[in-house]
Amino acid sequence: MVLKKALNYLFILLVNPFFSYSQCAMCRAVLESEDSQNMAEGINNGITYLMLIPYLLAFFLGYQIYRVMKS
Repeated sequence: MVLKKALNYLFILLVNPFFSYSQCAMCRAVLESEDSQNMAEGINNGITYLMLIPYLLAFFLGYQIYRVMKS
């Protein structure tokens, strides 16, 4: 029961779009005012790295829970 509730909270946090809109306007304003594309590429790479790490951690945690529950 506790595990199911924890997984539900984790799922809600992962799919909640409210947290992802906080800085989009500021990043867009900076990138539109920049003439070179180096800054835009750096921002895009940073977003990709920041997005990837939590999903990898959630996958690893889910896999560990699956292994414990299976054995």
